[in-house]
Amino acid sequence: MALMPVDEALERILDGAAPSDKPELLQLAESFDRVLARDLVALRTHPPFAASAMDGYAVRASEAGAGAELALQGEAAAGHGFDGVLAQGSAIRIFTGAPVPEGADTIIIQENTERLNDTSVRINLAAEAGRHIRHAGVDFEKGQTGLEAGRLLDAGAVTFAAAMNHATLPVYKKPKVAVLATGDELRLPGQELGPGQIIASNTFGVAALARGAGAEIIDLGIAEDRMASLDAALDTAITEAADVLVTIGGASVGDHDLVQKALKARGMDLDFWKIAMRPGKPLMAGRLGALRVLGLPGNPASSLVCAHLFLEPLIARLAGRPDPKRVRKAVLGAELPANDVRQDYLRGELTEDASGTLTAAPMPKQDSSLMKVFADARCLIIRPPFAAAARPGDPCEVLILRD
Repeated sequence: MALMPVDEALERILDGAAPSDKPELLQLAESFDRVLARDLVALRTHPPFAASAMDGYAVRASEAGAGAELALQGEAAAGHGFDGVLAQGSAIRIFTGAPVPEGADTIIIQENTERLNDTSVRINLAAEAGRHIRHAGVDFEKGQTGLEAGRLLDAGAVTFAAAMNHATLPVYKKPKVAVLATGDELRLPGQELGPGQIIASNTFGVAALARGAGAEIIDLGIAEDRMASLDAALDTAITEAADVLVTIGGASVGDHDLVQKALKARGMDLDFWKIAMRPGKPLMAGRLGALRVLGLPGNPASSLVCAHLFLEPLIARLAGRPDPKRVRKAVLGAELPANDVRQDYLRGELTEDASGTLTAAPMPKQDSSLMKVFADARCLIIRPPFAAAARPGDPCEVLILRD
């Protein structure tokens, strides 16, 4: 089977990916960082009345010239408006958020006044009509579309939704991503290792990336290199209604690589296997009914690079979130040899100068089994197939791993 270009592989993996057309209704307090599934219409007008924007005095501008002395008629506070009409030659003490009393047409801030006694106030700076008043509906009106479907509910959007008087919000469901590590040699962190055994670390990094992209994780644990063990894990993924099954390792065609065999026996339609990239060549993609299958390589750097390139954007599509925008322009900080047929993703260091220019330099070691190198890297330097030899200062593209 010929190696598939990275861009074509991504296009095929994302083909038809969309959020569920059956949103879930969440309490407002639980909606942060979810994606709105329906337009949200204001259930009220805000502010519902003309309100004072400052602490001061509600007056008639025509009576509040510099030096004017006005009688204090009463007080208006937020939640406790003045019950009556502003009298001629009078002022009403008012606080931020209080309804503007009938008859008043401006608010003069308290810094521009002098309280003479308990019954009168002097105006030190002439008032201007209409100042410091928030008019009814100046923010939004009942029936107005306030937030549109597809909006990521950040702090501002949640605040707005609450102000529109919504206690619950319709949001896209989190895609369920089942993660399965495979291999007799694997043990969980904290367990004792026998001869030839290693810790299953990839699962945790891949699951963390998927969770950060908006997924709900179904941890399938570790499957042994036996068909019965793999079948049991697949049964769980299907029973739990997973949207995506991510397998790690075991997708090749060796005697002990049974993942493809187990999936095909269950009816998986294999879309492709093997990508023209480094690291991450043995990537598998297919469908098992409605279940999307992504088989990641077993080496840590390979699985994490593939997860960034293919799994993260797939989850974003299924969750209704914006496509990740991790690729940035940079310049090289070291020489690089000419590239071959595969697209390279070199773990790299990244610096930024005062002008904002990013400089990327490859880490000294690039073996796909090295986890410390990946953890230390800030970017992946992207080298297209057949790229010519490059020098320091040459332009390049990088995929940002962490800020």
